[in-house]
Amino acid sequence: MIESVFNHRSIRQYKNQKIDDKSLDLILKAASRASTTGNMQVYSVVVTQDEAIKEQLWEAHFKQDMVKQAPVVLTFVADFNRFNKWCQQRKAKPGYDNFLSFYTASIDALLAAQNAALQAEDLGLGICYLGTTTYMAKKIIDTLNLPKGVVPVTTIVVGHPSESPNLTDRLPIEGIVHYETYKDYSEEDIDRIYAEKENLDSTKSLLEENQKETLAQIFTDNRYKKEDNIVFSNMLLEVLKEQDYMNQ
Repeated sequence: MIESVFNHRSIRQYKNQKIDDKSLDLILKAASRASTTGNMQVYSVVVTQDEAIKEQLWEAHFKQDMVKQAPVVLTFVADFNRFNKWCQQRKAKPGYDNFLSFYTASIDALLAAQNAALQAEDLGLGICYLGTTTYMAKKIIDTLNLPKGVVPVTTIVVGHPSESPNLTDRLPIEGIVHYETYKDYSEEDIDRIYAEKENLDSTKSLLEENQKETLAQIFTDNRYKKEDNIVFSNMLLEVLKEQDYMNQ
């Protein structure tokens, strides 16, 4: 059993303490050993420790203070730029300026990010994924000087935790695992799978705080609203065009 997997917590408060070079190097090497499509490794990792650049990333990530608190910010990017240049320098014609290639590179980047996260936690460090990466891809591209063919996919902050929050609830295994083929959910299945989550004390507090009838309404009306999803979707599609991933 990999203990760090079962003890994962999203850490949002960090000590003012640097990560030693040996630990950071191990985290990055772990990222490099992740599974990858065709052994192409069409991703890169931008390591940010400079306070001025972290300040800009803080702005991009909706001013979440953990971006400035954590000593290291790792931005994982889909990157066909390097692979394309290698192909061109070896008398090969790359054909990776399309959405499928972005999707492929995104998978590579996410696999590398999770390897890095697991290694960091195994070293006793804390991490937190930043979902704001894709929302603010254009600003992150400008901040990190990302060329064509490179798009930010996810970010993790890494540091020494100054908090130890409770484990976040998860759906029961029956809610996410299907054997042999996909078995669609009945109304009874949905009620059973979400029952524990809906009856948590924290859920009841959220409902009272947001004056909502159900937890689902907090997601649809407050956290991830349709109109916001459409705006950020269009922004990301524009970024993919600008970064040469939407050619036909």
